[in-house]
Amino acid sequence: MLVSHGLGIAFMGVYLSLIVLLSLYGIHRYWILYLYFRYYKWAKPYRLPAMFDPMPPVTIQLPVYNERYVIERLMDAVCRLDYPRHLLEVQILDDSTDDTRQIIDARVAQLRSQGFDIVHVRRSDRTGFKAGALAHGLSRSRGRFMAIFDADFLPPADFLRKTIPCFQDPQLGMVQTRWGHLNENYSLLTWIQSIFLDGHFLLEHTARNRSGAFFNFNGTAGVWRREAIESSGGWQHDTLTEDLDLSYRAQMNGWKFLFLPEVICPAELPVDINAFKTQQNRWTMGAIQTAKKMLPRIWKSPVSLKVKIEATFHLTACVGYILMAVLSLLLPLSLYFRRQSHWPLTGPLEGFALLATTLSVFIFYAICQRDLYPNWKSRLRNLPMMISVGVGMCLSNARAVLQGLSSRHFEFRRTPKYSVTARGSSWKKKIYRGGNPLAAFIEMAFAIYFLGAFTVAYSLKQWVSLPFIALFGFGYAYVAFLTAMHGLSSWQKPAFELITGKSEPAE
Repeated sequence: MLVSHGLGIAFMGVYLSLIVLLSLYGIHRYWILYLYFRYYKWAKPYRLPAMFDPMPPVTIQLPVYNERYVIERLMDAVCRLDYPRHLLEVQILDDSTDDTRQIIDARVAQLRSQGFDIVHVRRSDRTGFKAGALAHGLSRSRGRFMAIFDADFLPPADFLRKTIPCFQDPQLGMVQTRWGHLNENYSLLTWIQSIFLDGHFLLEHTARNRSGAFFNFNGTAGVWRREAIESSGGWQHDTLTEDLDLSYRAQMNGWKFLFLPEVICPAELPVDINAFKTQQNRWTMGAIQTAKKMLPRIWKSPVSLKVKIEATFHLTACVGYILMAVLSLLLPLSLYFRRQSHWPLTGPLEGFALLATTLSVFIFYAICQRDLYPNWKSRLRNLPMMISVGVGMCLSNARAVLQGLSSRHFEFRRTPKYSVTARGSSWKKKIYRGGNPLAAFIEMAFAIYFLGAFTVAYSLKQWVSLPFIALFGFGYAYVAFLTAMHGLSSWQKPAFELITGKSEPAE
């Protein structure tokens, strides 16, 4: 009995320590909300300066890799930008290994015949991946400012008219715009992603930028001053998030950044759960790599303590996936050990964790939806699903954190795009598919584990635990189901192979 009691005390100590650590990130979420209201909602709106006179030359960079479904759409969009044609240079930074190359060649020839300065830039290898392509293009460009768009984006015609004038401030190094969503209504998965991204951009970016903290370029839908890139060490590829890395180096070098939440650049959200996982894994792994690289420099730098603390929360937020994965193992077991230990602090600490984590997430994204959409009340119905899916993704993302903490070098895996915007559009027989069947088995095992825990909790009348166990269990089940279904569809013979007789391009 003494051993059992001692084990219970040790277990509950670890369990409660985990929820307290997670609560710190939840409290920080409340802090972001405070900054958002103080420096944006309750402050004077930003006034767009007048355009340069004369207007400066701008280079549009489009880094692409195997984007046969969306590349022409993107090229046409940037050529519709409302900016003097003689001052606009477009670079297609193409590392493709499939027929995307031929598609680009044909469209470039058409656009050049219409008077556009557009070039198809190829490299002999993919050294540095996206960072290497951007650096290569920069060395061949003529623009004072570099506008960058990923293949799944469609910049509005007035994009440059609303961003370039901001650079009247000679200390401004980068302008980031808010991402919109071309296909948020396609499925529940895309709707959940849109809520995640809305919160990141509107609340996090606005709060950090307007309060004087560091924030980051998101790799696309933004404009850089050429001098800011070059003076800060240029594009580097020792992390998978070259955008985050350069952002921190530039701001530590004294350059100011600006976020324009009113300027929206729409993009296509991943419709395949495996593509979504690929995207999240890259972002997560790159963030922790950047934290390893930049946090020691930041804490040794002369920037203010406020900036250092905010940068630490920003760059280490993905550690929450590790905490959540471990908590997933411990939460069901706590039903037994809490009865053995009888700790009086268990209830109050779990209540505190509820307020700091789950409730903070709901309030955070509810405010974001309220400030963005007239029909925000109806959109709130998906918030519980969003929280649940966030839990279901934690195993995949926790693995990415561990990989990022290692010294291994990982390949940049871009997010597949299918040009799917309308509900009911087909994508399951298109190429660029992939997935990890083993992941679905692990996620389903966790779902079954929580189903058993739910049954035990109900029999023990642990009513407070039931909602949490249900939230975790459903999240794992939903992600496992999509992973399996979308993965199985990728085993079918793709249309590319049926038409050409060739195997699908290497990813």
